[in-house]
Amino acid sequence: MKHFGAEAGHEVLPWQATAERIAQALAHTAVERDQRGGTPKTERDLLRDSGLLMLSVPAEFGGLGASWRQTLDVVRGFARVDSSVAHLFAFHHLLLATTWLFARRAQWQPWIEQTGERRWFWGNALNPLDKSTRAQAVPGGYAFSGHKSFCSGASDSDMLLASALDADDRLLIGVVPTRRAGIAVLDDWDNIGQRQTDSGSVRLDAVHVGADELLLDPGPLSTPFACLRPLLAQLILANIYLGLGEGALAEAASFTRQQGRPWLFSSAPSANEDPYVLSHYGDFWLALQGARLLLDHAGAAFDQAWLRGEALDESERGQVAVAVAAAKVASTRASLEVAHRMFEVTGARATTAALRLDRYWRNLRVHTLHDPVDYKLRELGDWALNARLPQPSFYS
Repeated sequence: MKHFGAEAGHEVLPWQATAERIAQALAHTAVERDQRGGTPKTERDLLRDSGLLMLSVPAEFGGLGASWRQTLDVVRGFARVDSSVAHLFAFHHLLLATTWLFARRAQWQPWIEQTGERRWFWGNALNPLDKSTRAQAVPGGYAFSGHKSFCSGASDSDMLLASALDADDRLLIGVVPTRRAGIAVLDDWDNIGQRQTDSGSVRLDAVHVGADELLLDPGPLSTPFACLRPLLAQLILANIYLGLGEGALAEAASFTRQQGRPWLFSSAPSANEDPYVLSHYGDFWLALQGARLLLDHAGAAFDQAWLRGEALDESERGQVAVAVAAAKVASTRASLEVAHRMFEVTGARATTAALRLDRYWRNLRVHTLHDPVDYKLRELGDWALNARLPQPSFYS
């Protein structure tokens, strides 16, 4: 298996070797766990023990100091074999980054440092589309009450990001321990794909969120730098999608070489020499290669923007948004195409339930519905035709 983030002629870093070892462990049980669903407790603990939950954190705060592009390379590598655990791992880093982007240093630094010291795994109960969750002012902070959906990674998490709307419909985001009184993580995720992301519901019943736990300074999407948060989320999704497409291609190629049979009317001596099969694989590789190049470009642009910090301006942020949108659309299209059409080059024998090769399509189909590609295309069209950069939101 390829070293994550390693370049030819460069030394493999210890965390890259660790990521490779974990990916191999994930691959060994991925099929069985896809069938079972539920919380991947063993795999989450493997990540806790590995130190990779601090991968994106700078060394000065106890982290491994990887760039975002390097971190996303690991996400993509995990997604090739297990997109559910890749999702959980990536969202953990997204949530850490959210505290960095939306809060002041006096808040986020202790949370990030304790993540390393206590091996915290972060979970999500933020979904800003759940507008029925309300925040009532109480002494010392707010009480959050309501029902949050698509709470990926909340099960078996140590810390949660939760959101609610106050009396003025202002979005409040708080950081709370998952085991705080009033929080109920529900076991109600049973979708066709991403079956081990625990992306079900969280019920909040007058959960106390202290004033020092609210991310108000500078706050959500308040500055161009803070507006990098949705772009990181979109980059994560695109890397998971591309990883799934690459995993599907690798599985299909292995099956074709080892078990494929030429069609009755083929003159080829083997399936891997059939001209039509080769043509399909050419299409697959080309589509994924194009998405990969766009995604690597977007990742590099994001890293440059991140290093700009509060000096980042709206135009610079907008240029990154265009790059990310292009990569998101390309990775979605290419990977769905490979995961759907891989059976044309593997044949009927590849549809046996024991292989569960359909998991690539199922995982992609569920995850690519996170937000409509049509709206990304509209943003790209507005840029191409009218030179208007995408406007920041929690989805762009």
